[in-house]
Amino acid sequence: MMQCLAIDDEKLVLELLEDNIRQVPFLQLVKACRNALEATTILQSTPIDLLFLDIQMPGLSGLQLLQSLPHPPMTILITAYEQYALESYNLDVVDYLLKPVSFERFMKACNKAHERFLRQPLTPAAAEPAPDHFFVNVEYTLVKVLIADILYVEGLKDYIKIHVASSKKPVITRMSMKAIEEKLPPAQFIRTHKSFIIAAPKITAIKRDLVCLGELELPLSEFYKGNLDKVINR
Repeated sequence: MMQCLAIDDEKLVLELLEDNIRQVPFLQLVKACRNALEATTILQSTPIDLLFLDIQMPGLSGLQLLQSLPHPPMTILITAYEQYALESYNLDVVDYLLKPVSFERFMKACNKAHERFLRQPLTPAAAEPAPDHFFVNVEYTLVKVLIADILYVEGLKDYIKIHVASSKKPVITRMSMKAIEEKLPPAQFIRTHKSFIIAAPKITAIKRDLVCLGELELPLSEFYKGNLDKVINR
């Protein structure tokens, strides 16, 4: 849902705008304001994805409001005046609607905003956090494995051994190396051999054909040596 703010000093126009917004399934109206100063207060305290903004208003005009915002949300201008069109596009508005606005034209502008909204990358705060664990089947029991606890994974034909820092006993499960590799974050784990995947933060030294995790030495094959570049060049 896109969080919207509607601003127009004409009461009847604002009521029509509110009604139009409520008919669009991907819009959520946060507030309808009669002037730009009231809208400024909302913008400072509430995340807004889309502004429906009149231009000619007493006091602070719509364009002045837009120019005053350091990071303005997407904006659809709704006005009775054509002469502001060029200036508005210099402000990268989504659309410029002339009153009276038909619902069909209004919906077209909303769809343009929605397409742009969907193309925006997720911010770190909005992005889904990466999982910190997964479960594997061990003798008909699902066992939780913490990703941060893994030292390395060893392949044994149809089985793998997941060696963890918290236990001398590895977790043994029926799984291919490809399947376990897909569960591990690629930025943290490196394939060093057809039978070994190693936790990159745990690597303490690299020899010609060995990777060291403290005193533990694991094989490094020629084929996978290029994977170590992301450790060496950090």
